Amino acid sequence: MLQDIRDNSQGVIAKVIIGLIVAVFALFGVDSIIGGFIASPPVAEVNGEEISEAQLQNNTQQFLNSIGGDIGSIDQDLLEQIALNQLIEEVVLRQSAENGSMLVSSNRIDRNILDTQSFQIGGVFDSDLAIRTMASQGFSVPLYRETLRQQMIMAQLANAYSSSNFITATEMQRVAELTAQTRDFRYLSVTLGTRTLGTAISDAEIQTHYDTNSADFAEEETVVVRYVTLDKDVIAAEIQVDETELRALYESEQESFEGASEKRASHIMFEVGSDLSEDEALQLASATQQRLLDGENFGALALELSTDVVSAEEGGDIGYSDGGAFPTEIEEVLEVLNLNEVSGPVITEFGVHLVKLTEDAENVFQSYEEVVDRLERDLKSAEVELTYAGKLEDLSNLAFETGELITISQELNLTVEESDPTGRAGGRGIFANQLVVAAAFSDDVLLEGNNSDVLELSESQSVVLRVQEFNEASIRPLEDVEPEIAVLLRTEMERDAVQSLGEQLMVAAESGAGLDTLVQLNELEWISQDAVERNAITVNRQILTEVFGMPKPENGPELASLSLDNGTFVLLELNQVNIGSVDSLAEEQRITLTDNLRVDLGNSDFQAYLSNLRSNADIQTARAAEQF
Repeated sequence: MLQDIRDNSQGVIAKVIIGLIVAVFALFGVDSIIGGFIASPPVAEVNGEEISEAQLQNNTQQFLNSIGGDIGSIDQDLLEQIALNQLIEEVVLRQSAENGSMLVSSNRIDRNILDTQSFQIGGVFDSDLAIRTMASQGFSVPLYRETLRQQMIMAQLANAYSSSNFITATEMQRVAELTAQTRDFRYLSVTLGTRTLGTAISDAEIQTHYDTNSADFAEEETVVVRYVTLDKDVIAAEIQVDETELRALYESEQESFEGASEKRASHIMFEVGSDLSEDEALQLASATQQRLLDGENFGALALELSTDVVSAEEGGDIGYSDGGAFPTEIEEVLEVLNLNEVSGPVITEFGVHLVKLTEDAENVFQSYEEVVDRLERDLKSAEVELTYAGKLEDLSNLAFETGELITISQELNLTVEESDPTGRAGGRGIFANQLVVAAAFSDDVLLEGNNSDVLELSESQSVVLRVQEFNEASIRPLEDVEPEIAVLLRTEMERDAVQSLGEQLMVAAESGAGLDTLVQLNELEWISQDAVERNAITVNRQILTEVFGMPKPENGPELASLSLDNGTFVLLELNQVNIGSVDSLAEEQRITLTDNLRVDLGNSDFQAYLSNLRSNADIQTARAAEQF
């Protein structure tokens, strides 16, 4: 338990953890002492508080991790600028919160740590895992707690803005008028089709397009590669394991298995100290035991009486043990208790306890059938590694000594495979790996005709390749691309025809003459849509966006036109705008809208507050830190 990692720590588990914390703090303390003599200049200073280069680099890496990017593909200066901007904002926020005497209790910090999933095993907090995880992130336990405290204080400050706004009925109605608004409209669609099939495409037009856009028909240089692959999985499949060996290994593991049981316990603890003697603690434990015998609930009494306050909140639960997690006196009692039985007073170095056994699961060794695959892998593992290492060395030597792959194939019993033509951008199979692409197009392999070095694709796969065929970059001949050009030209003609008809429709609609005739001649049909919502999924999104961007009709329908991404021309006629209202919203919609508005207003207020803090702060930087 981490509830009592503070000056007035309580509880059995807490005291164990404090011992671990002291050890970790000692280790981190050495680094901090050594590091103290080598200090780099700060990258920024906020109201006299320095931001170090180490802080900036750590925050930069955290930001990069959060966006899932590759640092090689992002401008480093921009990345550091964003990270420094975040650090400055965190500092001014924390300073504001601390100046306002905002606090976070140790109990809340402990609870947050206990609830952190990365510190849990099977849903139960594990102190060793927590300390290891903190250390892997560069934190000592005190430093982690202090960082967490600062984050929680800043979260309190941000929450004060995001959660304190309210929406008036007038504001709600005004927003509902827009968000719940619907529109009545109709539209004509003129799609690409067969309007120009009667118009032939000449050879001259095709030739002109080919000459003008020859770069569109360029083929990059490619290589056809032959290669051999050394694979641990293939080696493993070739190794045969005798059934007798598997049975012997199974029996050996079964004999070493101790059949250990895992027990779960709860306790009510009376800590012995300056305020409570051992005799007094024993008296309290005996009185509590009698209350349990009289029928009172164990969890309720734990919450009322136990000085281990964190376990008390969980009904006294202190988790699982395989025989070594709890003090020896408690482990001994658990061995003799029946399920759900409560012990008499148990004295440990931490105080007096009443212990209850809540779960008792005997571990059973798995059957042979359940573990045979794993046993086979274990037996093969060492041999596979040795075989692979030996063949890898032979592969490297043969790749250098021979000028072809046949000898390698025969010596190592590897199949020679051949790739499809592949360019410098890579492709399928092994060419998805840029290491392979780079090797295939290297001077040594491509120009000099040598085998490549051994290319380790992974811990279990290695490849040697040589170029079989090289195809230079070229322009595809006209006869090969003529059908493609014909399709492109036909599509352009169709687009022009559709646009021309669309313009005629628009002119007729605006003039009020001839529209019906055009619609009839071109076999078009009006599509009517009534009471369509802003986020309707039954209407094309581009059409919907255009409709809701049109002004409210005043003297007759409003007209508009647009061309969709697929080339379709659309003539729009907006007939009516139906104002929304709060009453038209379902209860769930009203709640969601209210919450979203409150959050938006809160965020806006918070950003204004943050901007004010920054403008009034004394910020000195060694590099630019613009607000984003």
